[in-house]
Amino acid sequence: MKKLSYLLLVLAFSQVQAQKDFQGMAVYESKTQAPKFEGMRAGNRDITPEMQKTMEERMKKMLEKTFVLNFDKTASIYKEEEKLETPGQQGGGMRIMMNSFMGGGGTFYKDVKSKSYTVDKEFMGKEFLVVDSLPKLNWKMEQETKQIGGYNCFKATAVKEASKTDFRNFRPKNNDDKKEEAKKTSGDTKTNFEDNFEIPKEIIVTAWYTPEIPVNQGPENYWGLPGLILEVNDGKTTILCSKIILNAKDKVEIKPSKKGKVVSQKEYDETVIKKMEEFREMNRGRAGGPPPMMGR
Repeated sequence: MKKLSYLLLVLAFSQVQAQKDFQGMAVYESKTQAPKFEGMRAGNRDITPEMQKTMEERMKKMLEKTFVLNFDKTASIYKEEEKLETPGQQGGGMRIMMNSFMGGGGTFYKDVKSKSYTVDKEFMGKEFLVVDSLPKLNWKMEQETKQIGGYNCFKATAVKEASKTDFRNFRPKNNDDKKEEAKKTSGDTKTNFEDNFEIPKEIIVTAWYTPEIPVNQGPENYWGLPGLILEVNDGKTTILCSKIILNAKDKVEIKPSKKGKVVSQKEYDETVIKKMEEFREMNRGRAGGPPPMMGR
């Protein structure tokens, strides 16, 4: 009887230790539908169809990224996988600017136990450390299921407020909006690049999660489902898991970054929005041309 009790105690301790040491890695491929540049051509005759096509292709490549999520039972770090640039590749200035607006280039740390996140960002040569509470999405559990990489996944949807500092949320204005805008600016035939786009107030998010990996984690700032989120779509951006490794021999240290000026998400957004407005005023009257950092 004592022997049995000892074995049960050892087994219980082993299970607790296994949970404590549990760690996984998930690789995600992120693709965002690149905006069209017809509006730029309409306001700038210098932009040829070939230039328009080149800009759209360049934008498409910049919007294709690979991220790695390392996670345990309560925390995770999400970071873009660094890629070597092709020699002579142009558009570096725009890439830096877009990384700032899209939250790229930093390490996103999530602690679902304390419901907080930390992400280091570099914007306009300054380093920031954004520390704030994780956004709480009211997930609606749907009936649909599908398989992703051999894992059974369940569908969930939610509505979230669109970030004004995330370039991926920019949507082309429809023709009616452009006509209304033209009435307001009648007499001024020049258009600004940003005048052709708008940001919606809300975005519908569709996520696919698997209870077979019972962690409250996911890519970017997504969390709150009873299983690892393997796919997220917001209508313009799709983040899809392409590889999963559980309990690898080599462990990764999961901890937040500490570099940069500590600010809240609201404070950081206000800084970015102010700079975007400065760009807007500086570029206004350039006959719809691209921002100066875009390159051609």
